[in-house]
Amino acid sequence: MGSDQANEKTQGTGRRAILGAAVFGAASGAVLGLPGAAAAAEAGTAGPGGRGLKGLPKPTIIGHRGASGYRPEHTFGSYNLALDLGADVVEAGDLVPTKDGHLVCRHEPEIGGTTDVASHPEFAGRKTTKMLDGVATTGWFTEDFTLAELKTLRAVERIPANRPHNTLYDGRWGIPTFEEVLKWQDEQTRKRGKQVWIYPETKHPTYFRGLGLGLEERVAKLLRKHGKDGRNSPVILQSFEPTSIQKLNQLVDNPLVVLLSTADSRPYDFVASGDPRTVADLITPKGLREIAGYAQGIGPTLDLVIPKNADGTLGKPTSLVSDAHRVGLVLHPYTMRNENPFLPAEYRKGSATDAYGDPFGAFRTYFATGIDGVFTDNADTGLLARADFLAG
Repeated sequence: MGSDQANEKTQGTGRRAILGAAVFGAASGAVLGLPGAAAAAEAGTAGPGGRGLKGLPKPTIIGHRGASGYRPEHTFGSYNLALDLGADVVEAGDLVPTKDGHLVCRHEPEIGGTTDVASHPEFAGRKTTKMLDGVATTGWFTEDFTLAELKTLRAVERIPANRPHNTLYDGRWGIPTFEEVLKWQDEQTRKRGKQVWIYPETKHPTYFRGLGLGLEERVAKLLRKHGKDGRNSPVILQSFEPTSIQKLNQLVDNPLVVLLSTADSRPYDFVASGDPRTVADLITPKGLREIAGYAQGIGPTLDLVIPKNADGTLGKPTSLVSDAHRVGLVLHPYTMRNENPFLPAEYRKGSATDAYGDPFGAFRTYFATGIDGVFTDNADTGLLARADFLAG
């Protein structure tokens, strides 16, 4: 998933207009032990009880950048642990391009905070300041490195002040490519005896298109290569930019999700094109109907589901869940984390920034709104919370 901040064509085949959200009731078509195209060939046959996205357990527990509460995010260590903990879906990964056009998994194209690049003297001259979606950002950027160069770097914990225990694993894993993730998905599906789902995101697609590094075509090419571009594929695609999802809608048949930041923010593709609408416009009944014409779900920030009061406690739930469900959209809000600073005020315990509060109470409150799933850095906590919630 992208940052916890604000982040054209015709309908072509028209299959979204015909299927709408019903795609999620279709069979996942994933056949255990059959990688890539072989599994895709079996897609479309209904499994027992119906599969696909709506066949996932609910509320769906999505491992945010893997198990990033316990391991440096977007590493195979993080992805594997998310599966070990029982996550229903793994967000692998946030996709950004290299200078030579490969897709890699990093939270942001600026990698100074998630790799050891600063300790590599050979790359000192690559540090620079760029305007990233209108914000001056200083550091090292993936688009200035070849894949071979990025493979010399090692991943580190992004928020060590909140997760000092994760720094134990600094340097243990490198940067995965999206193609490596697709192969890993097949390997883990065979190894674990059940279909592994992933939830990659196109990051800053307008920015990268301006650099001649369009993301959507690269994503589609790899999905087609590995036979994972079908409507029943266990690969859910997401983006904060609606036009990126619209482009993907024309290129692949995968389930698609529009990410939504704060109500007063504008998706950057809207800023670039002069579209005056904000996220508040997108979550009106009219805006949600429009999204349902080319996507099957939304990924709103949790504050769009339950706003916070001035003191940081939770207020009254909005109508977003019912409004989205009314037009057939699923909701996968983001992001639940166990540490105090990330929890609503009434669920914090003490003031230590690396201490756990009461995430179980927060999960229970969010689940009660009827959301279909949630991104969490702590999949094990989410699964226990779900079991408690379903048990009443």
